[in-house]
Amino acid sequence: MVTDFAHIDPNGIFNYADYLSWSFEERVEIIKGKIFKMSPAPSVKHQKVSSQLVVELGTWFKHKPCNLFHAPFDVRLLDVKKSKAKNKEIYTVVQPDICIICDEKKLDEKGCIGAPDWIIEILSPGSVQHDIKRKYQLYQENQVPEYWIVHPTENIIQAYTLQPNGEYGHYRVFSEDEDHFATSDIFPELQIDLKEIFS
Repeated sequence: MVTDFAHIDPNGIFNYADYLSWSFEERVEIIKGKIFKMSPAPSVKHQKVSSQLVVELGTWFKHKPCNLFHAPFDVRLLDVKKSKAKNKEIYTVVQPDICIICDEKKLDEKGCIGAPDWIIEILSPGSVQHDIKRKYQLYQENQVPEYWIVHPTENIIQAYTLQPNGEYGHYRVFSEDEDHFATSDIFPELQIDLKEIFS
């Protein structure tokens, strides 16, 4: 078990088997074999927004055939060209702030293997580029049907929906100042009260 981040090569290529052998104080993610330190402990506003979303979504999904999970929760994404379901052949492990998974076959004792139906990332000052660029591209490549980026300091949500061409072409912005509710494309009956989320 490796317990000190200084004992690994930050420029190395790592897989899920490596990930399981680490026990760092810092939380990390692996994206296409590259290791990324996650942001320090989230701000109070980040945690409040996350908690409110978990409560609202948890209530709505309570009697529906989908599961809600929140960080820390490992999602292993498979590169169809390189990865199988074996630990040494998985090169991407992320911990979304919130994810919805409707296919029970994707769940095991270690988390999720394959793309969730919906991922929500809540921005922290140190994660802006990571979530907006790197994870946007990653989730699009892995065909995550819906991806939301929540801006807790600006009280807005960017919502991306996967289009038939496999890209996030449908882009919407929900603002507390202009919209009372945020709605999901893949769960159209769901409405999220922005006043509650950003209060």
